Amino acid sequence: MAPKDPYANAKKEMELLIREEAAMSPEDRRSKGYIPRGESATKSGIKKKSNLFNIDETATWVSQSGLAPSPSSGEINFDQEFELPSEQEIIRSLTEKVGLPYVSLDQYKLEDPLAVKARSYIPSSLARDRRIFPLMERVEGGGKPILTIAISDPLNITIVDDLRLLLPEHEVEAVVVDEEDIVDSIDRYYGMGDESLDNIIESLNQEVDDEATMKRQGELEIDLESLANDPPVIKLVNLLLVNAIQDRASDLHIEPFSGSLRIRYRVDGVLREIPSPPKSLQVGLLSRIKVMAGMNIAENRIPQDGRIRLSISGKEVDLRVSDIPTVYGESIVMRVLDKSAMMIGVRQLGFQQEILEKLLNEARKPNGIVLVTGPTGSGKTTTLYAVLAEVFDSGLKFITTEDPVEYELPGIIQVNINPKVNLTFAACLRAILRQDPDVILVGEIRDVETAQISIQAALTGHMVFSTLHTNSAAATVTRLVDMGIEPFLLTSTLRAVVGQRLIRTICPSCKEPYIPSDLELEEFAVTREEVEEITFFHGHGCDNCNFTGYKGRLGIYELMCISEELNELILQRASTDEIHALALHQGMETMRSDGWLKICLGVTTFEEVSRQTPREDEETARAEMALARRAMERIDEARRRREAEDNADEIEEAGHEGFGVPEVVETPGADAGEYASEEEDGNASESSQLEYFGEQTTQEEDPARE
Repeated sequence: MAPKDPYANAKKEMELLIREEAAMSPEDRRSKGYIPRGESATKSGIKKKSNLFNIDETATWVSQSGLAPSPSSGEINFDQEFELPSEQEIIRSLTEKVGLPYVSLDQYKLEDPLAVKARSYIPSSLARDRRIFPLMERVEGGGKPILTIAISDPLNITIVDDLRLLLPEHEVEAVVVDEEDIVDSIDRYYGMGDESLDNIIESLNQEVDDEATMKRQGELEIDLESLANDPPVIKLVNLLLVNAIQDRASDLHIEPFSGSLRIRYRVDGVLREIPSPPKSLQVGLLSRIKVMAGMNIAENRIPQDGRIRLSISGKEVDLRVSDIPTVYGESIVMRVLDKSAMMIGVRQLGFQQEILEKLLNEARKPNGIVLVTGPTGSGKTTTLYAVLAEVFDSGLKFITTEDPVEYELPGIIQVNINPKVNLTFAACLRAILRQDPDVILVGEIRDVETAQISIQAALTGHMVFSTLHTNSAAATVTRLVDMGIEPFLLTSTLRAVVGQRLIRTICPSCKEPYIPSDLELEEFAVTREEVEEITFFHGHGCDNCNFTGYKGRLGIYELMCISEELNELILQRASTDEIHALALHQGMETMRSDGWLKICLGVTTFEEVSRQTPREDEETARAEMALARRAMERIDEARRRREAEDNADEIEEAGHEGFGVPEVVETPGADAGEYASEEEDGNASESSQLEYFGEQTTQEEDPARE
């Protein structure tokens, strides 16, 4: 194993020389070829206030290293001040001697998939011990893939041989990089190694002493600022935030109790508890977060809000921090707003192609209101962002008012709500109407005043997008009427309502087919005979998904376009059930039927759709399943039509005239569920889903966080 400091031996020898020279008299120094301190050498000397080197050895090394001109006529002229080379210059010189390239990490795209794949071959422990960092993997010709490794010591060529033995399927090439850059990259891309959350908490538990008891007894004053700046506290908070973002958490909860402190992450909509620090660190931990969020650390009697901005692994992340006082101290919840997760297209959200086309058609109209509804954290804001980006037109003026602005949209004016100065949604909306807008996005309709101004904007020729907290698309109408909006205003302005939920998707690493139980089938009002040709999937759990069987989330949607018949019901102040029944009769697919379709396509499970959508009566459920089956038939029809066109193109290209187009025969088991199975018919699955759902992404990233 290479030493952590490749120059340790040289430094040790140098230290011995210094001590030896320091003990010499001026005569002894001259006799042994050393420069007396404070003197200058002419023909065979170096002008150097701090002495160190043997003259002949230094001159030879400097000449050979290329850091100074070679001696002429057996003499070296060092009349000018000579500075010793820096460590970086020495490494560069040695690198040239051994024939390795000296590079900067800026030349490599370390976020690139090839770089991520390269890091998977080298464990973090080996990278730290050997001071190496994998940069990229590439393939040239038909040979072995080439793995490029950054090393810090150009003289330690044995590491390359060791890696070739460790990775026999790869060719290994080395480049030299500054050791400091390698260490920084290891910490950034591998994490903090042994400085894991578990180890830090364990060490903190071991260090707990009588301090907490003394504080409870009032024998020790608490300095909140010093606690917030305590190194163990800073390290703990940093790890909590980094781990939350790396685990794709949407929220981080810190909850105090009588004798403990509980910390939980919400990942894919489900809270997961992690190892918690000792209770004695509660004050320091909370104070540190409040300092980072710009809160008043001395105030613990009233709720406070703040914001933290981070850049982790090249990703811009915002944290909305909420702090409330509880019986056992302050409770803090941080909402993670990953801007990279917001940068996705509307075709990657999980919409069926037909529903998406209807939504975009309504969104492109010159005036009216389009609402997106659902509970907190269901992805409403992400859907609005994606739709707004899709319908963006440089010939129109777009203005948004949000709380807060979660992602900056190019070409769109965005305004942050600030209640402290009375800049509410309603006040901001009034000002926006004087800015000559064409399209307006209101972050949320929270009160009747905002709703009324939004309707007025739509009546005066503006297109308005907004969100509302309701359980379904049909419930939106009754909610607005209950808020005080007159029904005739809704019939004149409301164009469409989108209801949505987020469901967890099956982990691709542990996805496997299975046979659902009778209870699961009964939940969706289908019989085993009706689904005997469909292959269902679930995840059995693995390291990649933390043994949950799920990784990532996708939306399930229902789109209620307002028809003349629905307007009649709205004017009659009809109930939510009546509006829902008529919309269903007119062909609206509910979130549950959309979820059933995604179950059949192998995207999610019975359990997940049942958790997010309520069970309905048998008659309604059968009507919804009939709609879903018709949707699957459309997928079948599109696939067969595409196969027929492909076959016709192949025959035409081959020049087999007169044979005609072969008849496409539906084979047994040709069901949408089987098309979704990568093992049985991966190509058909991909093409059918792409046409019907739009371009789907892998569900590694949570696509929607409000």
